[in-house]
Amino acid sequence: MKQNIVKTLVLGTLLTFGFSNAQNKPKVVLDNFFNSEKNENKETKVLESWHYTWNDTSNGGFSLLGEIFQKQGAEISTLTTAPSKNDLKNANIYIIVDPDIDKEAYGGKANLIDANTIKNLVDWVKKGGVLVLMSNDNGNSEFEHFNKLAGEFGIHFNDDSYNRVQKREFEQGKVMVPAGNEIFSEQKLYMKEVSSMDVKSPAKAILTAEGKNIGAIAKVGKGTVFALGDPWCYNEYIDGKKLPADFTNYQGTEEWVKWLLKQASLK
Repeated sequence: MKQNIVKTLVLGTLLTFGFSNAQNKPKVVLDNFFNSEKNENKETKVLESWHYTWNDTSNGGFSLLGEIFQKQGAEISTLTTAPSKNDLKNANIYIIVDPDIDKEAYGGKANLIDANTIKNLVDWVKKGGVLVLMSNDNGNSEFEHFNKLAGEFGIHFNDDSYNRVQKREFEQGKVMVPAGNEIFSEQKLYMKEVSSMDVKSPAKAILTAEGKNIGAIAKVGKGTVFALGDPWCYNEYIDGKKLPADFTNYQGTEEWVKWLLKQASLK
């Protein structure tokens, strides 16, 4: 009986987002090409991908974010090449986070977003894809080529840094979400050292910090683009261990994931 109930709940979740059965789980693909940092495993001495990756359980990893997607019925995977048209056919949501600058990239040479990647992603979004673009602040992210992609949707990441936090002065990193936000309930999020952005049609701003736009969404064709000037939902800031209890990053991440999956179901 318990097993049947679990199956019913999972199916109900998938139906809620417009996916008819387990074979049609929403597919969330995380880039590991434009962000391809590697670190040596201290035990195995093997180089492993880390920093904003599903399998990274350290502070800078996305392992908890991956779990949240899976709890909502999604299937997560990683793409280690630039996205081809065929790759994108197998994705409902595609995420690019903190594209590398040379000093961060394995081998010292970053993989830059090129014209073919931009065309593939723009066409895919128009057909119903959900594209997530998360930058970082000045000196920690590649801007020129990332902005060529973001600019197709009315978004430009500025090469700057706001919400700078001194030591444990967490209040300096607060982002207050007012009532009526399209994605988040009224709450207090933490986003540290954030790139601001310029926004024009078809994009619209949805989050601000220090009077600057830091988050935006755009509806293009049948698809959706979400952009943010920070990789805000990594383990360190959603595991409940570091931030004061009045910050709601875990709750905010859950709301954001549900919103993304809802957009993916609207194809």
